[in-house]
Amino acid sequence: MLRVAVPNKGSLSETASQMLLEAGYSGRRDPKSLYLADERNGVEFFYLRPRDIATYVGSGALDVGITGRDLLLDSGSTASEVAPLDFGSSTFRFAGPAGRFRELHDLEGVRVATSYAGLVGAFLERAGVTAQLVSLDGAVESAVQLGVADAIADVVETGTTLRAAGLEIFGPVILQSTAVLISAKAELPGLEVLQRRLHGVLVARQFVIMDYDLPTRLLDEATRLAPGIESPTVSPLHDPEWSAVRVMVRRTDTNQVMDDLYDLGARAILVSPIHAARL
Repeated sequence: MLRVAVPNKGSLSETASQMLLEAGYSGRRDPKSLYLADERNGVEFFYLRPRDIATYVGSGALDVGITGRDLLLDSGSTASEVAPLDFGSSTFRFAGPAGRFRELHDLEGVRVATSYAGLVGAFLERAGVTAQLVSLDGAVESAVQLGVADAIADVVETGTTLRAAGLEIFGPVILQSTAVLISAKAELPGLEVLQRRLHGVLVARQFVIMDYDLPTRLLDEATRLAPGIESPTVSPLHDPEWSAVRVMVRRTDTNQVMDDLYDLGARAILVSPIHAARL
């Protein structure tokens, strides 16, 4: 059976579990349960701390895992990224007292507080900068004010928390992180199926099915507005001058495409969600 590590808590946990459910796998009924055997799909799920998942997968104790790209790189694990999963996005940046730092090399010889010493240390090493890393477990924005560090490296969302602490962002982006599927093995029974199913969930979340009726003479123009993945499905209606069209449309473009098709002459435009897909 394929042995899969899943985050048991934190920002990645709920979405990862929901993705697996939408991909057709069993879900745990008790949120405190740390193990679930899905015999029907040939998979065992182990619910672990997100920070530990890369270590378990890299050691070979587990076959596959879902964790953050940041946690994978920070761990130093031999596991590698198989595919991005497009949730849990975050951006890592440097920040320091307003006006003190302008570029990355200004960190030479200073103290930098972070919860991701492995990730930040590797980044600085590649840039040729030697700094003293101060490892903290969360709330690193207070490190400068409390005199523990001169600068910090942390996840930045809006920057509001940093500004409240008297800090400003500087230097290059350290990492654009997202949830990823990881493994230490190139080929595993069941891995291709798992990856294909998760990809199907991502596609289903990104697209909708749009159905509409249209004068047949306008099909070429309508296809330019909504070309679909390969091409729309066109069926004749009882009225020979009209056709029924079905096409996949990006969810973010739904209303604009509906407006454009309506202006063209389409009617009875209906939109349906996609629950699963294989492209």
